[in-house]
Amino acid sequence: MGKATGFLEYKRIDPLKRPLDERIKDYNEVKLHLDPEVIKTQGARCMDCGVPFCHGGILLNGGASGCPVRNLIPDWNELVYNGQWREAYKRLARTTPFPEFTSRVCPAPCEGACTEGHIMEPVTINSIEYEIIERAFAEGWVTPKKAKPTGKKVAIVGSGPSGLSAAYYLNAVGHQVTVYERDDRAGGLMMYGIPNMKLEKRFIERRLDVLKASGVEFILNAEVGKYLKAQELVDSYDAVLLCTGATKPRGLDVEGKDLKGIYYAVDFLKATTKSLLNSNLKDESFISAKGKKVIVIGGGDTGTDCVATAIRHGCESVIQFEILPEPPQKRVEESNPWPEWPKQLKVDYGQEEAIYLYGKDPRNYCISTTKIIGDAKGEVKEVHTVDISWVKDAAGRLVPQIVPGSERTWEADLILLAMGFLGPEDNIANELKLERDARSNIKAEYEVFETNVDKVFAAGDTRRGQSLVVWGFQEGKLAAREVDKYLMGKSGIM
Repeated sequence: MGKATGFLEYKRIDPLKRPLDERIKDYNEVKLHLDPEVIKTQGARCMDCGVPFCHGGILLNGGASGCPVRNLIPDWNELVYNGQWREAYKRLARTTPFPEFTSRVCPAPCEGACTEGHIMEPVTINSIEYEIIERAFAEGWVTPKKAKPTGKKVAIVGSGPSGLSAAYYLNAVGHQVTVYERDDRAGGLMMYGIPNMKLEKRFIERRLDVLKASGVEFILNAEVGKYLKAQELVDSYDAVLLCTGATKPRGLDVEGKDLKGIYYAVDFLKATTKSLLNSNLKDESFISAKGKKVIVIGGGDTGTDCVATAIRHGCESVIQFEILPEPPQKRVEESNPWPEWPKQLKVDYGQEEAIYLYGKDPRNYCISTTKIIGDAKGEVKEVHTVDISWVKDAAGRLVPQIVPGSERTWEADLILLAMGFLGPEDNIANELKLERDARSNIKAEYEVFETNVDKVFAAGDTRRGQSLVVWGFQEGKLAAREVDKYLMGKSGIM
């Protein structure tokens, strides 16, 4: 413990954000650095409790509790407090491959399980991690990892969180790793699914440069299962790891669903990021929200990203529909006890910006879309909704029930569907005759990761379904260990 009374002496200080009036005019990151002395005192707040639940990495009541990659959080909190930044980085790098990504986009289940958070505000674990890794890059501590070659070749399909993580670890033990990516840039979900405001792409490119210098090869614009047969990889490599993600977006099955002006959130966000990177939006090859009344259907992180992106386009207005009830202001211990992930209301960066511009929170809760009406040109004109209440059925499950007389009509020019994903696409699974689970994910047991086809493994969202970036990193690491065992009889991956 850095300072035995630190948690009593210092209050939690959250990461700073750029001013609202400034940040809505560009696509640069919202998050700012804290003063190193502030970070040291934040590290001093860690109690070094006897059982650090922040390490957990388990699922409780459907949500993550503690850090899925099992970061040794109290260790590096103490090292930061004592000014031992390089040692803090070494401790952090022992458990996680890419802290620069988790510290930007992870919702921090570690903080939700922090023992201190049971009685007061949790430790600012996420922002301490951010400062450690950024200092490590600035000081030149992040260097390529190379090992004696094993002579074994591994193909990884997909360069998202699990794919990059697996590549990092398999390369570090000497295997020749080739990553196949169907897009024109590597990074998967992190490159095109998360906007610059949360994760500037220069930080992804920075890490990709390190991986390439370590010996990892990236083959872009290579869609396995379509233009490149999956069987060719199986025949050419000693092992194949599928990390293609869960990329089938959930649609809206209502009247008017095929009208012009309705898009999946992932297509909206990807097009904006690609145009931004290619031409600073000058090519106009994106789905513009400028001057439009935007409705985002879905209240999660992707919905928030759509709100923030539409604002930067210059939309006339933006609102969100969420079918679930509004979360409480604070954790309800009876139904959501610590150390479960705290289900409480948060105002994220996109909502902050909408409140600043339009004077109110864009989110509307317990609302369900019944139909969409178009104009004479077949373009979206309005959305019809009803309010719902959640009641228990005979089996005790909560089910939605329409509130009589709650019909409403909303003007709309652009509708963005941010309702999650259904599972991986079918091409590779069909070609290789891979077994699927009940949710259409590729069947591979957790901590084994091997499919029913010899030499073929699966990890990340393609195996577990839509999940957090940090779960992708952990699955990539554990799958890399199993691939290493398959190739060598034992694994050097810890």
